[in-house]
Amino acid sequence: MVNQYGIKFAIHLITSHFGNLVAKVCENLLRKGPLTLQSLIRSTELTPLQVKNSLLILIQHNCVQAFSSEQIGAGGNEVKVTQYLAVFSNILHRLRFPKFLAIVSQELDKDCEEIFEGLIQHGRLTLEQICDRAEAGKSGRGDPAIRAAVQENFNKLLNARFVERCPAPEPFIEPPSETKSSSNKRGAKSAKLDGAPETEEQRILTAAAPLEVLRFSNLTTSGADFDPEDDIAGSSVGEKRKHGSLELDEEFGSKNKEVTLWRVNFEEFIRCLRHKACIENVRARLDDGAAIVLKAMLDATRGAEKKVRSENSVSLSMNTIFEEVMKSEVGRSLTLDRVRASLVQLGCSPSDETYSIDLKKIIELAQNEEVESIVLKRYGRDAYRMFRLLSKAGQLLETDKIADMTFVEKKETPKILYKLWQDEYLHMEKLVVTAARQVSFLLWKVNKPILWDHVLDEMYHAALNLNQRLIYEQEQKELFSLQSGAHTGSIEKDRLRNAKIYLQSSLIKLDDALMLFHDF
Repeated sequence: MVNQYGIKFAIHLITSHFGNLVAKVCENLLRKGPLTLQSLIRSTELTPLQVKNSLLILIQHNCVQAFSSEQIGAGGNEVKVTQYLAVFSNILHRLRFPKFLAIVSQELDKDCEEIFEGLIQHGRLTLEQICDRAEAGKSGRGDPAIRAAVQENFNKLLNARFVERCPAPEPFIEPPSETKSSSNKRGAKSAKLDGAPETEEQRILTAAAPLEVLRFSNLTTSGADFDPEDDIAGSSVGEKRKHGSLELDEEFGSKNKEVTLWRVNFEEFIRCLRHKACIENVRARLDDGAAIVLKAMLDATRGAEKKVRSENSVSLSMNTIFEEVMKSEVGRSLTLDRVRASLVQLGCSPSDETYSIDLKKIIELAQNEEVESIVLKRYGRDAYRMFRLLSKAGQLLETDKIADMTFVEKKETPKILYKLWQDEYLHMEKLVVTAARQVSFLLWKVNKPILWDHVLDEMYHAALNLNQRLIYEQEQKELFSLQSGAHTGSIEKDRLRNAKIYLQSSLIKLDDALMLFHDF
């Protein structure tokens, strides 16, 4: 279930990137769930052509996934229908494209970065289209050397798992009761955690995902049969797909030619950012030595096959860890004893000289710290101490006991606790004891699952406000540039530039917190 402000924020992102018509179609899918083409036309009150074009744009940019399923028709017979699902996480990832690009820039070279930037801009491309973009940029049409270089750089991105094959255009989804195990395909990450049952969205995305053996494979000459005339009128490079099977008119199809489309592998970038967040949290909470050791452990497991990598834990031998630590310049200053001490700091428990670390615990600690910092800034130090006590206790505590344990005046304690409860940061229960006389007690606790959801919604709200203010400041800057000439011009320019930098940096930090609660 997507939060209220999460939907508003996603709609705002789509509006700012693709306009109001596309956003209206996306909004209906986000609010109502999967819909057929006819249902979308009725609910949006747009023309069929407008809805079709909007769907094409959303599918092209990985914001919507089509799928088919069986439904009971008018005559009582089962008929196969195509529906469209808005992929909320992929919409949010549009905010993180600069972070993804920075990772590629750090780990690979400029040529790889240019290829990757094309995939970010166009959503999906064939290898032929990627080569055409490179040739157009270097004015070398049909140059075999350029195409060979593009192929080599594309393979680097593929080997790093920064790009992947696009999912199936329209997988068939069986009813939940008949859904078979799909162990040969990658499941959604959240379905693996805590044994949580798969949601409808996860089932659809899992069914659409390519087989793991093909996902990062480039064995065929993908896109060699690309014909520019097949492009949709007015569309940018990369919009050629097998649309005929997407319940759209044949005029939008691609003549059913078999091509391989490639896109950004969001999963890999979220994994990189997740690991980075864990390392920085350990650095701030412990020290540089523990952060170096954790980074070495994560780097050592990165090259392993996805199927043998665990999302929540890392297990390595002492020799492997020490060998990886020695590969970095900062790691060479650490002795074997210092590495062992850092592993103890990290809470690694050795078993036959194999050390395991639970990344999920690090993420949970980071989430606790994030919420505690919000309480401290918003409600003050006394409220912070109470919240921290209840968060660690994990059980109901009585008002006077909280006052005694946090050294807060008993007269002020109920007021602070009540304020936290009003703002949905605490859970309250009333206990009535009947003895010689009836006495009532107020008991308090932190209900983390509910609170985390509330905090996430507040973050979406804040991100929406920041984005809107950023757009406003950008419009003011453009307006000012048209009216420049006054003596105060340079002062106003500096103010607008500083405001934009501040808002952008605040949005980056807020997005880090968003990922902590939604993606990690």
